[in-house]
Amino acid sequence: MPQPKAMNLRFPDPTQRAAIEAAARQEGVSLQEYILSAAYARATAVEARFLDAFKESMSRSGEVFAEYAGTADPGGEQRAAELAARQTLEEQRERGHAA
Repeated sequence: MPQPKAMNLRFPDPTQRAAIEAAARQEGVSLQEYILSAAYARATAVEARFLDAFKESMSRSGEVFAEYAGTADPGGEQRAAELAARQTLEEQRERGHAA
């Protein structure tokens, strides 16, 4: 099993590195652990925001579908007329093949 690579903790801005090191010391963790936990927190925040937006979207979609549910389902008379039309078309096709 290959050895995992170490994190590259080089910062082009020395003041940024100093600020991050100070924050890690204040939290009582290593610089690497601080960076990893910050990245994890940010990723889970993004995930939570996405899931909240998705739930809101699903709620709106559900409301719209519920509002138009009666119009999407044809009545019994319309279904009977469609069935009769389909049977007529099938009979015409059968007569066309027989000729």
